[in-house]
Amino acid sequence: MRAVCWHGKQDVRVERVPDPGIVNPRDAIIEVTSTAICGSDLHLYDGVIPTMQDGDVLGHEFMGRVVDVGSAVKNLTPGDRVVVPFNIACGGCWHCKHDQQSLCDNSNPSGEVARKAYGQAPAGLFGYSHMMGGFAGGQAEYVRVPFADYGPLKVPDELPDDQVLFLSDIFPTGWQAAKQCDIREGDSVAVWGCGPVGQFAIRSAKALGAGRIFAIDRYVQRLSMAGEVDGVELIHMDEDAVHDVLLDLTGGRGPDACIDAVGLEAYGHSVDALYDRVKMGLGLATDRGHALRQAILACRKGGTVSIPGVYGGVLDKFPVGAMFGKALTLRGGQTNVHRYMGELLEHVRSGRIDPSFVITHRMPLAQAAEGYDTFKREQDRCIKVVLHT
Repeated sequence: MRAVCWHGKQDVRVERVPDPGIVNPRDAIIEVTSTAICGSDLHLYDGVIPTMQDGDVLGHEFMGRVVDVGSAVKNLTPGDRVVVPFNIACGGCWHCKHDQQSLCDNSNPSGEVARKAYGQAPAGLFGYSHMMGGFAGGQAEYVRVPFADYGPLKVPDELPDDQVLFLSDIFPTGWQAAKQCDIREGDSVAVWGCGPVGQFAIRSAKALGAGRIFAIDRYVQRLSMAGEVDGVELIHMDEDAVHDVLLDLTGGRGPDACIDAVGLEAYGHSVDALYDRVKMGLGLATDRGHALRQAILACRKGGTVSIPGVYGGVLDKFPVGAMFGKALTLRGGQTNVHRYMGELLEHVRSGRIDPSFVITHRMPLAQAAEGYDTFKREQDRCIKVVLHT
């Protein structure tokens, strides 16, 4: 089969690789119909996530049709159309039973590697390094799905791929990011980063009752998309002093909640941001935390900072004094996709949201390398790339 394979920094290629097969009775084989390039994939593309290996198959946002199932899979049959969560969960451990599927105890065969980095191992992920299990991803014609009796969500044929594909990751991720803010009616929420996750976080915050939403980015096309939501106030980070503007807009108080939808490759032009870039370039730091620092410093006292943006290692100059002195609550983590998929599918079915709004580029799988480059360079007003097999 054809698959998108990683060969190093900014080097991905569509190559022929062996077809997947059933390995465990709880497996299923999915023929992929649509897959997407995620902002998190760009961290792999940039070579900043460790434990990648030459030839690894990428991709964690995908959907398709079941072509084969293991003997223990009774909930799926060949021909079923499914969306697959990006995190792999067993359904039976303590964390899965408490709707913390991204922390599954049993799905990461590389748990010892992750434990050394994080103290304890999170769940396995599709197409996202050997620290996260080394599973082949879904930017391919076929993919093996472990624990298929628990993970995949069947979707109705009347909904096109573009409307349900993002239940695999970015829609639940934006939703969880907003839910973590414990939004009360009328609250103000600031969102750093108006890429795909930021766009869904903005719409989720609105749906959960936020009264004012501040969208922060440096790309006009992203701000323009965020501005399509009624009442969203736009802040261009290259033209505005973000901290000062947020305090001015909130009467000196600061937003009730802040969402960092940027993560470890944050951009900025302040001294700390330039310092981060130099250290990362020299291999002396793993993450650039400019957006997170801004969020912590701007958030109102007693507020919440929600972190859906991916961080991979150790953050320099973390403002722990501000977090402590302002009594902030910080909440982050990979998304518990299983927890929210069914609920959000109903939002799509009812017409309350059409997630396809975020798609700007569609390409065949064969053009995946071009898609990565276009997404990385923000060419042609690119915000989200979907690949069709």
